[in-house]
Amino acid sequence: MRQPCGCVAFGVDWFTLTSVSVVISVYSVDRANDVADCIASVKKQTYPAKEIVVVLDPDDSLLAFYKERLDSDVKLVVSGSFGLSAARNMGIKNSSAEIIAFIDDDAVADSNWLKHLVSNFDDSSVIGVGGRIIPVWPGKDPVWFPEELYWIVGCSYKGLPMKRAPIRNPIGCNMAFRRSVLEEVGYFSTVTGRVGNKLMGHDDTEFGIRATSKLSGTTIIHDSNATVYHRVARNRVSFKYVLKRSYAEGFSKAVVVAKNNQANNSSLNTEKDYLRTLFLNTPSLLFQSNVMVGASQCGTLLVATVMVFLGYVAGLRFTKT
Repeated sequence: MRQPCGCVAFGVDWFTLTSVSVVISVYSVDRANDVADCIASVKKQTYPAKEIVVVLDPDDSLLAFYKERLDSDVKLVVSGSFGLSAARNMGIKNSSAEIIAFIDDDAVADSNWLKHLVSNFDDSSVIGVGGRIIPVWPGKDPVWFPEELYWIVGCSYKGLPMKRAPIRNPIGCNMAFRRSVLEEVGYFSTVTGRVGNKLMGHDDTEFGIRATSKLSGTTIIHDSNATVYHRVARNRVSFKYVLKRSYAEGFSKAVVVAKNNQANNSSLNTEKDYLRTLFLNTPSLLFQSNVMVGASQCGTLLVATVMVFLGYVAGLRFTKT
């Protein structure tokens, strides 16, 4: 569906514009300022969105709060159940564009975000696109937190492609899919999606695996030019959170593999490549100019890897019960 407007806005010819809906999931009043900043950044895109859909958890007080604060040009809907996957699915159902883009409520998009995302869909084999996610730390960057572990805070990590390249799945904070694919393959799994502050996740991973396996000859692209800035909450910059999130990562991956019945094929190739990168890069951390910083980063990497493994083992046992 092309946007029916005979004008040129923001340097874009609306006669040839591929329509994009932006879905933002919200579950807390505590993020009101973040939500406002996120929406403002989407409204300032050089490639304008057809609509912005904000999806709330089914909470009357949450609805009343945001109903008073959001502009009338933002479509406000209530999810049928709690959780990120359910909210994303409700956003898809209440949107109408060809492309559905997703951004977290505590992220801010670069002004060319949608422009870069949508440009990848000129290739008919591309069914989804993910972009770069830059962390915005609450204060100074934590020196003990290596870039290889930025996935813990929902951001792009060392090991992702630096250039445009195929990937298994995008990171949910910054991704877009064709509506036709979402409708054909099925929406995001509510079994693996996050609910509130619970750290289970990977509905984006599960969907990426499912979509490309069912639609042969298709691909998902990582485009680092499509950038968003993701605010990292202060309570996530702690060793305790690293432990919890790493364990949940392993547990979630086990559930995803079991759900897709792919334990013996290529579903975990991304993780194998990542571990290979860790093995090759970790020694270089010890040779930084600041030995203490290098040692602390190595220690964090080692502990996080062990926790992921333990979580994965626990997840496999859970799926067999």
